[in-house]
Amino acid sequence: MDFQTPLIPARLIKRYKRFLADIELDTGAVVTAHCANPGSMMGMAEPKTKVWVEPNDDPNKKLKYSWKLNDYENGHFCVVDTSIANRIVKDALVTRQLAPFMGYADISPEVKYGDKSRVDFLLQDPTEGALYLEVKSVSLCRETGLAEFPDSVTARGTKHLHDLAAMVAQGHRAGLLFVVNRTDCSHVDVARDIDPAYASAFDQARAQGVEIYAYQSNISPQSITLGNPIPIKF
Repeated sequence: MDFQTPLIPARLIKRYKRFLADIELDTGAVVTAHCANPGSMMGMAEPKTKVWVEPNDDPNKKLKYSWKLNDYENGHFCVVDTSIANRIVKDALVTRQLAPFMGYADISPEVKYGDKSRVDFLLQDPTEGALYLEVKSVSLCRETGLAEFPDSVTARGTKHLHDLAAMVAQGHRAGLLFVVNRTDCSHVDVARDIDPAYASAFDQARAQGVEIYAYQSNISPQSITLGNPIPIKF
C-alpha cells in the first residue's frame, strides 16, 4: 500500500478526544490532525514524538491532516492509523501472498455474520468452503521486542472471538490475524492484564478451532506492506 499523498514530518503536541491530535509542522505551524485509532495508544502519544502526517485538500474534510505513523528515529516505525491493517491484508489476499489463505477465489470485505457483527473478510471457494477472517492491528509494546493486543478493554474484540468460534461450530474455517504494525517487535502476545475477558475468549476460541496467525508489517513513510509471519506466545 502506497500513500496517495506524500507524508510530511511533524512533532506531536498532544492527542485528545481519542480522534484528535495537535501537531507542529516543520514550518512551525500548529495544526489539528485526525487520529484514526480508537485504542488507548499506550506509549505512543508522548509529546514531541516525531510523527508523519498525510495532508489533504478535500473540501469535504474538516481536518486537513491525518496522523499515520510514529517515527522513533532509530530506524523503527509504528502505524497509528488502525484501518491500514485491513488495507494491507486485502492487498496480500488479492495477490495471494498469505499462504494460509491462498485457496480461496472470492474475497469479500465487511460481510455481516454472527450476532449482528461484520467480519473483516469472508473468503469463499467452491472446493475450500468458507473462511471467516478477523484482522487486528497491534501497536502496543511494553516489553522490548514484544507486541501485545489489546491496548485497552475491547468488548467488541471479545464478541468477535465468540462469533468466530460459532462459525467453526457450524463447520466453517475461522481465523484471527494479528498485524503487528510496528517494526521493533519480533513476537506477539495477548495483553491479559489489560483485558482478562478478551484473554479468556481468545483461549476459548483457539481451543474451539479458531486459527491464530501473526504477521509483521514493512513500514516506511512511503508505503506499508504485509511482511513475514512472526511467533505468537501461547
